[in-house]
Amino acid sequence: MKFVESLSSFAGRYFAFFVIGIAIIAFLIPEPFLGLRSYITILLGVVMFGMGLTLKPVDFKLVASKPLPVIAGVCAQFIIMPLVAFAIAYTLQLPAELAAGLILLGCVPGGTASNVMVYLAKGNVALSVAMTSFSTLLAPIATPLLLLLLAGQWLPVDPVAMFTSIIQVIIIPITLGVLISKFFPKAVEKSISVVPLISVLAILIIVSAVTAANAGNVVSAGLIVFVAVFLHNGIGLLLGYFTAVLLGLKENDRRAIAIEVGMQNSGLGVALATAHFSPLAALPSVWGAIWHNISGPIIATIWSKRPVKEESSDAGASKPKVVPASGKY
Repeated sequence: MKFVESLSSFAGRYFAFFVIGIAIIAFLIPEPFLGLRSYITILLGVVMFGMGLTLKPVDFKLVASKPLPVIAGVCAQFIIMPLVAFAIAYTLQLPAELAAGLILLGCVPGGTASNVMVYLAKGNVALSVAMTSFSTLLAPIATPLLLLLLAGQWLPVDPVAMFTSIIQVIIIPITLGVLISKFFPKAVEKSISVVPLISVLAILIIVSAVTAANAGNVVSAGLIVFVAVFLHNGIGLLLGYFTAVLLGLKENDRRAIAIEVGMQNSGLGVALATAHFSPLAALPSVWGAIWHNISGPIIATIWSKRPVKEESSDAGASKPKVVPASGKY
């Protein structure tokens, strides 16, 4: 078991390098990975099930006890990221499928990798976990409606079908995970150390499948998509932080909201784009899976060297319990 824990920790610590490596391999030798596309939705469900296993009622306590930072952060996420994606797609004159894919990346909830980044950045981990959980539960309504409003001019959007997909791939697996954790706590406690490793492997398979399907598109559109994702992430981090400043929140809350707003559940973006649009539309989320796990550690490292002068009583004192796997992904 100690070996599994060490392996899980190693996989989580160097996740970005693994993502880059598997993407390069799938790009150079796409054939072995093409058949994996049919498993994307199932694999993302596995990741969400792992998230459900780690969720506790206390994770939602902050929403009731101090709702302003949570609600403000989630609203910022579902306002800033979709609008920024729309503006970038329009400004860069992205082709229809790429524009819709970028907006989809902006409309999905926060990824659980953000919780780890907030911990490393000395931010409010409790706030980060609450925002991730709350935004994920709102996703079945918020994501399809925002996508219909902002991306409908590029590609047809079926909000009902997308709502159903999100229920199937997020809400049901998370609910099952929560129920199993509640009724079989000892079994979950013994096996929870392997969940991050399983989640990392699932995301790597997803990235490899979509990269292989887009091997030709990466050559023709890879640079412009990376620029779009880079701008989207950077602007999201900045606006998330300054939104918290304008609300008068403390520094550790600002860091949590900035990272939560800037890092999206790109795994969900890949699954939805593949199911409802095309493999090309999934390319922004693939780049998001790679770049978010590079920019996140960078900003977390910078902030970790700058002490937080004002600490919230809700600031996480220990490592977050949420599995660092989906936003990543």
